[in-house]
Amino acid sequence: MENMPPRNTESVIKYDVALLFPVLFLVGMGIVMVYSASSALALKKYGTDLFFIKKQAIFSIAGFMALILFIHLPYRIYKALAYPILLVAVGLLILIHIPGIGHSAGGSKRWILLAGVSFQPSEFAKLAMIIFMAYSLNKKKDRMKEFSIGFMPHILMTGLLCGLIITQPDFGTVVIIGSITLAMLFIGGARISHLAGMLLVAVPVGGLFMTTADYRVRRLMSFWDPWKYPLDEGYQVVNSLMAFGNGGIWGQGMGKGVQKLFYLPEPHTDFIFSVIGEELGLVGVLFILVLYSWIFWRGLMISLRTEDTFGSLLAAGITIALGLQVFVNMGVALGLLPTKGLTLPFLSYGGTSLIFSMVSVGILMNISSGIQAIRPARSSSGRMRVKLSHELSS
Repeated sequence: MENMPPRNTESVIKYDVALLFPVLFLVGMGIVMVYSASSALALKKYGTDLFFIKKQAIFSIAGFMALILFIHLPYRIYKALAYPILLVAVGLLILIHIPGIGHSAGGSKRWILLAGVSFQPSEFAKLAMIIFMAYSLNKKKDRMKEFSIGFMPHILMTGLLCGLIITQPDFGTVVIIGSITLAMLFIGGARISHLAGMLLVAVPVGGLFMTTADYRVRRLMSFWDPWKYPLDEGYQVVNSLMAFGNGGIWGQGMGKGVQKLFYLPEPHTDFIFSVIGEELGLVGVLFILVLYSWIFWRGLMISLRTEDTFGSLLAAGITIALGLQVFVNMGVALGLLPTKGLTLPFLSYGGTSLIFSMVSVGILMNISSGIQAIRPARSSSGRMRVKLSHELSS
């Protein structure tokens, strides 16, 4: 027994239960809330109130399987796959515009439809961009202050992805990807002057884009005063705010919401947070916020405690992406941000969003497992050194 080789602790996967529990709780709660929010709509449109919950349950199972798979997939392999993954993302975004493959809904062409299964490439593109940024920032960490090396290549790559996504159009995802890029550049050590200059360019360009289409101008106007446009551009926000008002502190009770009954558009996707506010009240909303805050705190701790720069940047990017999407979705539902078609991670109906959110958590947990595996090894080696020194001194 004494001559046995030491166990390779890094090969042992240790589940980060503190991260896993709130994620699984939100997914389970999402199944319940999707049914509550969509049952009336499903019954009217498909003749059964179980249409959306059945699909969401399948998405959840697929997401859980993906989560387990990516927990056991060493995150360092993404270093070698960073460019291939990015190329696949670009290819998928181009495929959207090919007739017979791209699928339109609600005036936007954001999905690829193959064999009856729809897939939203922009969700994959977000993760691909995070992996590329983590790889590139790690590789160039000693030259991040140089404009042509540490800044411009990342902005050009972001511009390529955002240019493809904006044609769908999907301005919300463009904002998310752009924000992720700037945040990761800041963490990676880019010059503040370069980032500030980029913001000075991006803000007026974004403003110009918002005013080049009449529907965007009306949406922006309704953001300032949704009650002035209660029957058109402000309709979603007005009904969302009414849902929160109806909920009060304790809520109307599970399944007893009114705004989801053909008043609030997309109650099971973009505005599921409003349904939660009406049925579970302020107490339910605060509970959801606590769960999300816990997930973000765990992601932040994983990033800070990971000694590998690539792993630290990858964890930071994933955490920022999840946090931004939650912030934007909740901000829209509360009338604090202009309307954007972004889902609420783990809760909203939608296969692509849920599966890639679970994949992201799986990657985070794999990074976390490396931290947990190293600590016992270090403490054991520390005890061995103390024991050896005592033996030598005696």
